[in-house]
Amino acid sequence: MLSSLATRRGFIVSAAAFGCTAFDRNAFADSYPSRPVRILLPLGPGGVGDISARIVADKLSDKFGARFFIENMPSPDGLVAGRNVLNAAADGYTLLLLTGGISSSIPQYKEFPLDIDAFVPISSLGYFDCLMVVNAKSQFQNLGDVLKAAAAKPGALNVGTISAGGVQNLTANYFKQASGANFVIVPFRTTPDTVVALLRDDVQMVIDFYAALQSGLDSGELRAVAWAGARPSPALPNLPTASAQGVKDFRAGSWNSLYAKAGTPQAVIDTLNKALVEVLADSDVKQKLLALGIDAKASTPAEMGRQLHDDIKTWAAVIDRAGLEKK
Repeated sequence: MLSSLATRRGFIVSAAAFGCTAFDRNAFADSYPSRPVRILLPLGPGGVGDISARIVADKLSDKFGARFFIENMPSPDGLVAGRNVLNAAADGYTLLLLTGGISSSIPQYKEFPLDIDAFVPISSLGYFDCLMVVNAKSQFQNLGDVLKAAAAKPGALNVGTISAGGVQNLTANYFKQASGANFVIVPFRTTPDTVVALLRDDVQMVIDFYAALQSGLDSGELRAVAWAGARPSPALPNLPTASAQGVKDFRAGSWNSLYAKAGTPQAVIDTLNKALVEVLADSDVKQKLLALGIDAKASTPAEMGRQLHDDIKTWAAVIDRAGLEKK
Protein backbone atom coordinates (compact mmCIF):
# COMPACT_ATOMS: atom_id res chain seq x y z
CA MET A 1 0.00 0.00 0.00
CA LEU A 2 2.81 2.36 0.96
CA SER A 3 4.69 1.43 -2.18
CA SER A 4 1.60 2.04 -4.29
CA LEU A 5 1.06 5.45 -2.65
CA ALA A 6 4.68 6.41 -3.24
CA THR A 7 4.38 5.39 -6.85
CA ARG A 8 1.27 7.50 -7.31
CA ARG A 9 2.96 10.47 -5.63
CA GLY A 10 6.01 10.02 -7.85
CA PHE A 11 3.80 9.96 -10.90
CA ILE A 12 2.05 13.16 -9.83
CA VAL A 13 5.36 14.92 -9.22
CA SER A 14 6.75 13.71 -12.57
CA ALA A 15 3.59 14.79 -14.39
CA ALA A 16 3.74 18.19 -12.73
CA ALA A 17 7.38 18.57 -13.72
CA PHE A 18 6.59 17.59 -17.31
CA GLY A 19 3.70 20.03 -17.43
CA CYS A 20 5.93 22.78 -16.11
CA THR A 21 8.55 22.04 -18.78
CA ALA A 22 5.95 22.08 -21.53
CA PHE A 23 4.52 25.30 -20.13
CA ASP A 24 7.94 26.92 -20.02
CA ARG A 25 8.62 25.98 -23.65
CA ASN A 26 5.30 27.40 -24.74
CA ALA A 27 5.84 30.51 -22.67
CA PHE A 28 9.29 30.94 -24.24
CA ALA A 29 7.84 30.68 -27.74
CA ASP A 30 4.91 32.95 -26.92
CA SER A 31 7.20 35.66 -25.51
CA TYR A 32 9.75 35.52 -28.35
CA PRO A 33 11.51 37.82 -28.87
CA SER A 34 11.88 39.19 -25.36
CA ARG A 35 15.34 40.69 -25.96
CA PRO A 36 17.40 41.93 -28.94
CA VAL A 37 18.03 39.54 -31.82
CA ARG A 38 21.36 39.46 -33.68
CA ILE A 39 21.47 38.87 -37.42
CA LEU A 40 25.01 38.00 -38.46
CA LEU A 41 26.03 38.94 -41.99
CA PRO A 42 28.93 37.33 -43.84
CA LEU A 43 29.20 40.68 -45.65
CA GLY A 44 30.75 44.07 -45.05
CA PRO A 45 28.69 47.22 -44.41
CA GLY A 46 27.27 49.37 -47.18
CA GLY A 47 26.64 46.77 -49.86
CA VAL A 48 23.31 45.61 -51.26
CA GLY A 49 23.15 42.60 -48.92
CA ASP A 50 23.85 44.78 -45.89
CA ILE A 51 21.38 47.52 -46.86
CA SER A 52 18.60 45.07 -47.68
CA ALA A 53 19.14 43.14 -44.43
CA ARG A 54 18.88 46.39 -42.44
CA ILE A 55 15.61 47.27 -44.17
CA VAL A 56 14.13 43.93 -43.14
CA ALA A 57 15.64 44.08 -39.64
CA ASP A 58 14.12 47.50 -39.02
CA LYS A 59 10.68 46.25 -40.03
CA LEU A 60 11.02 43.20 -37.79
CA SER A 61 12.01 45.49 -34.92
CA ASP A 62 8.89 47.58 -35.47
CA LYS A 63 6.71 44.49 -35.71
CA PHE A 64 7.96 42.75 -32.58
CA GLY A 65 8.88 45.75 -30.45
CA ALA A 66 12.29 44.16 -29.89
CA ARG A 67 15.40 45.23 -31.70
CA PHE A 68 16.75 43.13 -34.57
CA PHE A 69 20.23 44.39 -35.29
CA ILE A 70 22.88 43.63 -37.88
CA GLU A 71 26.41 42.50 -37.10
CA ASN A 72 28.79 42.51 -40.06
CA MET A 73 31.28 39.64 -40.05
CA PRO A 74 32.80 39.56 -43.52
CA SER A 75 35.07 36.63 -44.26
CA PRO A 76 35.74 34.20 -47.12
CA ASP A 77 32.65 32.05 -47.76
CA GLY A 78 30.91 33.34 -44.62
CA LEU A 79 32.86 31.10 -42.27
CA VAL A 80 33.22 33.60 -39.41
CA ALA A 81 29.53 34.49 -39.28
CA GLY A 82 28.55 30.83 -39.60
CA ARG A 83 30.82 29.72 -36.77
CA ASN A 84 29.53 32.48 -34.50
CA VAL A 85 25.96 31.30 -35.04
CA LEU A 86 26.95 27.70 -34.29
CA ASN A 87 28.70 28.83 -31.10
CA ALA A 88 25.55 30.63 -29.91
CA ALA A 89 22.53 29.07 -28.23
CA ALA A 90 19.87 27.51 -30.46
CA ASP A 91 17.20 29.90 -29.21
CA GLY A 92 16.49 32.19 -32.17
CA TYR A 93 18.41 35.16 -30.77
CA THR A 94 21.39 34.72 -33.11
CA LEU A 95 20.44 34.34 -36.77
CA LEU A 96 22.44 34.06 -39.98
CA LEU A 97 21.94 35.75 -43.32
CA LEU A 98 22.79 33.27 -46.07
CA THR A 99 23.14 34.43 -49.66
CA GLY A 100 23.02 32.43 -52.84
CA GLY A 101 26.80 32.73 -52.88
CA ILE A 102 27.01 29.98 -50.27
CA SER A 103 25.54 27.49 -52.74
CA SER A 104 28.34 28.27 -55.19
CA SER A 105 31.04 28.28 -52.49
CA ILE A 106 30.31 24.85 -51.00
CA PRO A 107 31.03 22.84 -54.20
CA GLN A 108 34.37 24.63 -54.60
CA TYR A 109 35.69 22.84 -51.50
CA LYS A 110 36.79 19.25 -51.24
CA GLU A 111 35.21 19.49 -47.80
CA PHE A 112 33.40 22.65 -46.77
CA PRO A 113 34.54 23.79 -43.27
CA LEU A 114 30.97 24.17 -41.99
CA ASP A 115 28.17 21.59 -41.86
CA ILE A 116 25.42 23.38 -43.76
CA ASP A 117 22.87 21.04 -42.16
CA ALA A 118 23.81 22.48 -38.77
CA PHE A 119 21.61 25.42 -39.80
CA VAL A 120 17.86 25.41 -40.40
CA PRO A 121 16.04 27.67 -42.87
CA ILE A 122 13.52 30.27 -41.76
CA SER A 123 12.62 31.99 -45.03
CA SER A 124 13.94 33.58 -48.16
CA LEU A 125 14.16 37.38 -48.06
CA GLY A 126 14.40 38.11 -51.75
CA TYR A 127 15.65 36.98 -55.12
CA PHE A 128 17.95 38.73 -57.56
CA ASP A 129 19.43 37.57 -60.84
CA CYS A 130 22.49 38.45 -62.83
CA LEU A 131 22.09 40.84 -65.73
CA MET A 132 23.89 40.73 -69.06
CA VAL A 133 24.85 44.15 -70.41
CA VAL A 134 26.77 45.53 -73.37
CA ASN A 135 28.15 48.93 -74.30
CA ALA A 136 25.18 51.01 -75.50
CA LYS A 137 27.34 52.23 -78.41
CA SER A 138 28.10 48.69 -79.57
CA GLN A 139 26.45 46.87 -82.46
CA PHE A 140 24.79 44.43 -80.07
CA GLN A 141 21.09 45.16 -79.69
CA ASN A 142 20.14 41.89 -77.98
CA LEU A 143 21.62 38.64 -76.73
CA GLY A 144 21.17 37.01 -80.13
CA ASP A 145 23.59 39.53 -81.63
CA VAL A 146 26.21 38.65 -79.00
CA LEU A 147 25.83 34.93 -79.67
CA LYS A 148 26.08 35.44 -83.45
CA ALA A 149 29.31 37.40 -83.01
CA ALA A 150 30.71 34.69 -80.76
CA ALA A 151 29.85 32.04 -83.36
CA ALA A 152 31.39 34.07 -86.19
CA LYS A 153 34.70 34.54 -84.39
CA PRO A 154 35.17 31.81 -81.75
CA GLY A 155 37.27 33.00 -78.82
CA ALA A 156 37.34 36.62 -79.97
CA LEU A 157 34.72 37.96 -77.56
CA ASN A 158 35.50 38.70 -73.93
CA VAL A 159 32.94 38.62 -71.11
CA GLY A 160 33.80 40.46 -67.91
CA THR A 161 32.77 39.49 -64.39
CA ILE A 162 33.94 40.09 -60.85
CA SER A 163 34.70 37.61 -58.09
CA ALA A 164 36.46 34.67 -59.69
CA GLY A 165 34.56 31.69 -58.34
CA GLY A 166 31.66 33.86 -57.21
CA VAL A 167 28.07 33.75 -58.49
CA GLN A 168 28.71 36.28 -61.26
CA ASN A 169 31.77 34.46 -62.53
CA LEU A 170 30.12 31.04 -62.31
CA THR A 171 27.05 32.42 -64.09
CA ALA A 172 29.34 33.35 -67.00
CA ASN A 173 30.74 29.81 -67.00
CA TYR A 174 27.22 28.36 -66.85
CA PHE A 175 26.12 30.62 -69.74
CA LYS A 176 29.13 29.56 -71.80
CA GLN A 177 28.32 25.88 -71.18
CA ALA A 178 24.58 26.22 -71.87
CA SER A 179 24.90 28.41 -74.98
CA GLY A 180 27.87 26.61 -76.50
CA ALA A 181 29.37 30.01 -77.26
CA ASN A 182 33.15 30.24 -77.40
CA PHE A 183 34.23 33.36 -75.49
CA VAL A 184 36.84 34.29 -72.91
CA ILE A 185 35.77 35.01 -69.33
CA VAL A 186 37.84 37.86 -67.89
CA PRO A 187 37.70 38.37 -64.09
CA PHE A 188 38.03 41.83 -62.57
CA ARG A 189 38.39 43.05 -59.00
CA THR A 190 35.39 45.39 -58.95
CA THR A 191 32.28 46.16 -61.01
CA PRO A 192 33.52 49.65 -61.95
CA ASP A 193 36.60 47.94 -63.40
CA THR A 194 34.40 45.74 -65.60
CA VAL A 195 32.31 48.70 -66.75
CA VAL A 196 35.41 50.71 -67.69
CA ALA A 197 36.66 47.69 -69.66
CA LEU A 198 33.29 47.42 -71.39
CA LEU A 199 33.26 51.09 -72.36
CA ARG A 200 36.81 50.71 -73.72
CA ASP A 201 35.75 47.60 -75.68
CA ASP A 202 38.28 45.47 -73.79
CA VAL A 203 35.33 43.22 -73.02
CA GLN A 204 32.15 43.02 -75.08
CA MET A 205 29.69 41.96 -72.39
CA VAL A 206 29.51 42.10 -68.60
CA ILE A 207 27.56 39.80 -66.28
CA ASP A 208 26.78 41.20 -62.85
CA PHE A 209 23.86 42.00 -60.55
CA TYR A 210 21.39 44.75 -61.42
CA ALA A 211 22.24 46.98 -58.45
CA ALA A 212 25.91 47.05 -59.42
CA LEU A 213 25.09 48.04 -63.01
CA GLN A 214 22.14 50.34 -62.38
CA SER A 215 24.02 53.64 -62.62
CA GLY A 216 25.41 52.69 -66.05
CA LEU A 217 21.94 51.70 -67.23
CA ASP A 218 20.41 54.93 -65.91
CA SER A 219 23.09 57.04 -67.61
CA GLY A 220 22.51 55.29 -70.93
CA GLU A 221 26.10 54.02 -71.17
CA LEU A 222 25.03 50.39 -70.85
CA ARG A 223 22.38 48.35 -72.65
CA ALA A 224 20.79 45.37 -70.92
CA VAL A 225 20.37 42.38 -73.23
CA ALA A 226 19.18 39.55 -70.95
CA TRP A 227 18.35 38.36 -67.46
CA ALA A 228 20.12 35.20 -66.32
CA GLY A 229 17.23 34.06 -64.14
CA ALA A 230 14.24 31.86 -64.82
CA ARG A 231 11.89 34.80 -65.38
CA PRO A 232 12.15 38.55 -65.98
CA SER A 233 12.85 40.58 -62.88
CA PRO A 234 10.42 43.31 -61.82
CA ALA A 235 13.47 45.62 -61.85
CA LEU A 236 13.38 45.46 -65.69
CA PRO A 237 10.17 43.57 -66.42
CA ASN A 238 10.32 44.01 -70.22
CA LEU A 239 13.79 42.55 -70.58
CA PRO A 240 13.62 38.88 -71.61
CA THR A 241 15.67 36.12 -70.02
CA ALA A 242 18.51 34.35 -71.76
CA SER A 243 16.44 31.15 -71.82
CA ALA A 244 13.60 33.01 -73.58
CA GLN A 245 16.17 34.10 -76.19
CA GLY A 246 17.15 30.56 -77.05
CA VAL A 247 19.64 29.51 -74.36
CA LYS A 248 17.58 26.60 -73.11
CA ASP A 249 18.03 25.11 -69.64
CA PHE A 250 19.98 28.17 -68.50
CA ARG A 251 18.63 29.64 -65.27
CA ALA A 252 21.01 31.22 -62.80
CA GLY A 253 19.96 33.41 -59.92
CA SER A 254 20.75 34.32 -56.37
CA TRP A 255 18.90 35.09 -53.17
CA ASN A 256 19.14 36.23 -49.58
CA SER A 257 17.68 34.16 -46.77
CA LEU A 258 17.51 33.88 -43.01
CA TYR A 259 18.71 30.78 -41.16
CA ALA A 260 18.98 29.73 -37.52
CA LYS A 261 21.05 27.17 -35.67
CA ALA A 262 19.64 23.64 -35.84
CA GLY A 263 17.74 22.84 -32.66
CA THR A 264 16.02 26.22 -32.51
CA PRO A 265 12.44 25.63 -31.27
CA GLN A 266 10.02 25.12 -34.15
CA ALA A 267 7.65 27.64 -32.60
CA VAL A 268 10.35 30.32 -32.92
CA ILE A 269 11.01 29.37 -36.56
CA ASP A 270 7.27 29.57 -37.24
CA THR A 271 7.00 32.95 -35.49
CA LEU A 272 9.85 34.41 -37.55
CA ASN A 273 8.56 32.91 -40.79
CA LYS A 274 5.09 34.35 -40.27
CA ALA A 275 6.57 37.76 -39.52
CA LEU A 276 8.76 37.67 -42.63
CA VAL A 277 5.80 36.73 -44.84
CA GLU A 278 4.06 39.89 -43.61
CA VAL A 279 7.12 42.15 -43.69
CA LEU A 280 8.20 41.15 -47.21
CA ALA A 281 4.67 41.72 -48.52
CA ASP A 282 4.76 45.29 -47.18
CA SER A 283 4.66 47.73 -50.11
CA ASP A 284 7.29 50.01 -48.58
CA VAL A 285 9.70 47.13 -48.08
CA LYS A 286 9.06 45.75 -51.57
CA GLN A 287 9.72 49.17 -53.12
CA LYS A 288 12.94 49.70 -51.20
CA LEU A 289 14.28 46.25 -52.04
CA LEU A 290 13.26 46.53 -55.69
CA ALA A 291 15.32 49.73 -55.91
CA LEU A 292 18.26 47.45 -55.08
CA GLY A 293 17.23 44.96 -57.74
CA ILE A 294 15.77 42.52 -55.21
CA ASP A 295 12.37 40.91 -55.65
CA ALA A 296 11.22 40.72 -52.01
CA LYS A 297 9.61 37.36 -51.40
CA ALA A 298 9.19 35.05 -48.42
CA SER A 299 9.19 31.26 -48.60
CA THR A 300 8.40 28.38 -46.32
CA PRO A 301 11.41 26.91 -44.49
CA ALA A 302 11.11 23.75 -46.61
CA GLU A 303 11.12 25.75 -49.86
CA MET A 304 14.22 27.64 -48.78
CA GLY A 305 15.96 24.42 -47.81
CA ARG A 306 15.22 22.89 -51.22
CA GLN A 307 16.43 26.03 -52.98
CA LEU A 308 19.78 25.88 -51.21
CA HIS A 309 20.41 22.21 -51.88
CA ASP A 310 19.18 22.38 -55.50
CA ASP A 311 21.49 25.33 -56.17
CA ILE A 312 24.44 23.50 -54.62
CA LYS A 313 23.86 20.68 -57.12
CA THR A 314 23.53 23.13 -60.02
CA TRP A 315 26.76 24.98 -59.23
CA ALA A 316 28.61 21.74 -58.50
CA ALA A 317 27.84 20.59 -62.05
CA VAL A 318 28.94 23.94 -63.51
CA ILE A 319 32.19 23.83 -61.52
CA ASP A 320 32.92 20.24 -62.58
CA ARG A 321 32.29 21.00 -66.27
CA ALA A 322 34.49 24.11 -66.06
CA GLY A 323 37.26 22.04 -64.49
CA LEU A 324 37.78 24.53 -61.66
CA GLU A 325 40.25 23.46 -59.03
CA LYS A 326 38.78 22.81 -55.59
CA LYS A 327 40.17 24.15 -52.35
